[in-house]
Amino acid sequence: MQNQIKKDRIPFRWLNGSTIAVLICCGYWHGQAEDAKPTPAAPAVVPAVAPATAPTAAPVPAPVPAVAPPAAPATAPTAPPAAAPASEVKDVSLTADQALQRLIAGNARYVAGSATHPDQTPQRRAELAKGQAPFAIVLTCSDSRVAPELFLDQGLGDLFVIRNAGNILDDHVIGSMEYAVEHLHVPLVLVVGHEKCGAVSAAVAGGEAPGHIRSVVEALEPAVEQVKNLPGDKVDNAVRANAQRGAEILTHVEPFLKEAISHAKLVVVAARYDLATGRLEILKEATPSLSKH
Repeated sequence: MQNQIKKDRIPFRWLNGSTIAVLICCGYWHGQAEDAKPTPAAPAVVPAVAPATAPTAAPVPAPVPAVAPPAAPATAPTAPPAAAPASEVKDVSLTADQALQRLIAGNARYVAGSATHPDQTPQRRAELAKGQAPFAIVLTCSDSRVAPELFLDQGLGDLFVIRNAGNILDDHVIGSMEYAVEHLHVPLVLVVGHEKCGAVSAAVAGGEAPGHIRSVVEALEPAVEQVKNLPGDKVDNAVRANAQRGAEILTHVEPFLKEAISHAKLVVVAARYDLATGRLEILKEATPSLSKH
């Protein structure tokens, strides 16, 4: 199975960026003041004879400088009240059954047009800066119409989401799931295909796919082959088969996923999302629910 997963791997090439530094140099101006030449004082004129009876002039009062009103004492701006320190993210410790029911309830709200958009407050962001504790892993398509936090009515930190065209499995996807299961202790994996998936449609149509799209189509061919003789819509049949097949493969992936399943710590479920209605349809539990152990 590892060989099957590895052949689906798509190489990526990272482009090295460059840093542009702009140095701005500032000039300066230097001027020299002219030397001021001292102006000779005019000679004092002394009257030859001072009048004997010169009346004493009344003293001229010195001008009183205008007094500015006393300035108001400087007051330091009032700092906003400090927010209470954010607590560590609490581990909700949901079982797989509880996690699945929480997703189903969220989807029901979304379908009814009464989504609550939980866990999107500034306080929630502050909590999540300290860590995360998602309660479900969702593997679904990259299609812009298929956004798990929206159609499941969940918020920041609730879901560990992995998306690619056709919700296919490869080493990177499985490694991401293993991290969430092993380090974040997520109890539920939900593999979601969706109505009118473009990647599945390309695989059903067959022919040569251009560029790296070929690797996506090749990964979907087993699901297409599995249902090619079934009646009904070939694309939708393949969408369902691909989600169920992916969920089934995950139950056998070693070491972390298979071990977690064997210890009743993980459940894998396949589902289909309807674009028109927004409804999530549970197709199959690839592993028994925890309440049945």
